[in-house]
Amino acid sequence: MSQAATINIGSKVRITRVRDRISSKMVDSLKADSIGTVTGFRTVDGKGIGVVVELSDGEVAWFFDDELTLA
Repeated sequence: MSQAATINIGSKVRITRVRDRISSKMVDSLKADSIGTVTGFRTVDGKGIGVVVELSDGEVAWFFDDELTLA
């Protein structure tokens, strides 16, 4: 079962891993605080669902649901 079914907009999540390359600014943000708030969802690769997360410093990025856990 996909974890995305239990993640809702407004949920607090912890980013546990990142599969794609990210900027050094995002790396620093995640090292400082890997918990963020889900602000939305997006379609990725035409069939998957990405989770849009806003980190505590205001940085916004999307992650696959298997890169997140509920915080």
